[in-house]
Amino acid sequence: MSAETPRSLRVFINATRVDVSPGASILDAVRSWNAEEAALVVRGEKLVTDSRGLPVETDQRVSAGSIFRLLPVRRREAATDDTGLED
Repeated sequence: MSAETPRSLRVFINATRVDVSPGASILDAVRSWNAEEAALVVRGEKLVTDSRGLPVETDQRVSAGSIFRLLPVRRREAATDDTGLED
């Protein structure tokens, strides 16, 4: 590690500052913030979005100042036709 290499990077998850190691993935950052929420992400019950609200892949590496939000995944009910009956 050179003198210019930061020892940690600060990111924000649901408006909370989290310091992670350089090279950490988004999921690593979520785990550092809240292990239970990270488990929900892994199970597909929560979705991680960037600062614009766009979904992100959690294996991507974070960069300093990144902002992430966790949102619940909404499950669609079974499709219905015009009569209201399931297909």
